[in-house]
Amino acid sequence: SMASMAATSAKVQAAASLSCGPKLVAPRFSGFKSVSFGQQRYAIKSQRSTQFNSRTLKVVCAAKPETVSKVCDIVRSQLALSADKTLIPESKFADLGADSLDTVEIVMALEEEFKITVEEENAGSITTVQEAADLIEKLVET
Repeated sequence: SMASMAATSAKVQAAASLSCGPKLVAPRFSGFKSVSFGQQRYAIKSQRSTQFNSRTLKVVCAAKPETVSKVCDIVRSQLALSADKTLIPESKFADLGADSLDTVEIVMALEEEFKITVEEENAGSITTVQEAADLIEKLVET
């Protein structure tokens, strides 16, 4: 139904707006710097914060190696990269010579390969192999 499709789309957008990396961790600590808690309380709070973040990061960055590998193959094929060009999860499409049209074509190839639909807003947020793999796994799960 349209309602469940809209709900799924909203869920996917919310999931896709999370991103991997230190950005998730940094804001958690920024609030504590300006507040002068006692030393002990600060340590407890920041420890909780770290545990929460490592859990969050694991969930967000959970793309399976085979998904990352498939994304690499598709990116290599779409951009006609030579076999000796090393691709890693952090490889940025732009650094590999992709323009915005190439990125759209990569996303379309990924949609076809994984039988998923990537919303336009999410497509724009995919700039690396890892981001593509993470989004694919979120979409495949839903």
